[in-house]
Amino acid sequence: MNNISENNKPLKIDFDKYLDGLAPAIVQDYATARVLMLGFMNEEALQKTLSEGRVCFYSRSKKRLWTKGEESGNFLILREIKADCDQDTLLIKADPLGPVCHTGADTCWDEQNTRMDFLFSLEQVIEQRKTGTEEKSYVKQLFARGINKIAQKVGEEAVELVIEAKDNNDDLFLNEAADLLFHYLLLLNAKGYDLQSVIRILEQRHAK
Repeated sequence: MNNISENNKPLKIDFDKYLDGLAPAIVQDYATARVLMLGFMNEEALQKTLSEGRVCFYSRSKKRLWTKGEESGNFLILREIKADCDQDTLLIKADPLGPVCHTGADTCWDEQNTRMDFLFSLEQVIEQRKTGTEEKSYVKQLFARGINKIAQKVGEEAVELVIEAKDNNDDLFLNEAADLLFHYLLLLNAKGYDLQSVIRILEQRHAK
C-alpha cells in the first residue's frame, strides 16, 4: 500500500493489488462530470500528476510515463483526485484543454462534452467582482457607470461581432462572440436576471 499526499491529505492507493503495479484511473470533466477516458497509473505517474498538475499515465503500449497531451497539447489539467472505497482505483477530475480522444472526439466514447456549466460559474464571478472591493476590476468599474453604459457595451460588441462575421478571420470572430456573451451576462445581472431566466423562456417556447 503506497501513501501519497494530495493537498496535504493522504491518498492511499494499492498499486500492488493487480495489473503489475498499475491502478485504473477514470478521468471525469470537472465542470460537466462527463467521463472522458480511462487510463492506468503507477506510483510514479501519480506523483508526477500531483507535482505538475497535468494528468500523467503509465502507457502500457509505450511502456513509459505518458502525459496526456504531450504531443497534441490537449492536456488534462488536474482539479481533484480521489481513491475509491477499495483504494485500488482513482477518480480524476480535470479540465480538458481540447478533445480527449486521439480520434478528435470529446471523449473516448465519442460523446459530446458541452461545458455549459462554465457560464453559470462565470455569473458567480461577475457577481463577486461587482460587489467586491477591487477598484481596478473591469466589471466593478462598468457597473459603477450604470446600466446605460452596460447596455451600450452590449450594442458595441454586437456590432463588432457582425463586422467580423463578414470576414474570414475565425479567431477574431470567436473572440468578439466571447466579448458579446460576457457583456450580455453583465446586462442580465444589471437588470436583476440571470442566464437561467432566459433558459426557462427558451424551454417554454420549445415545449409549445
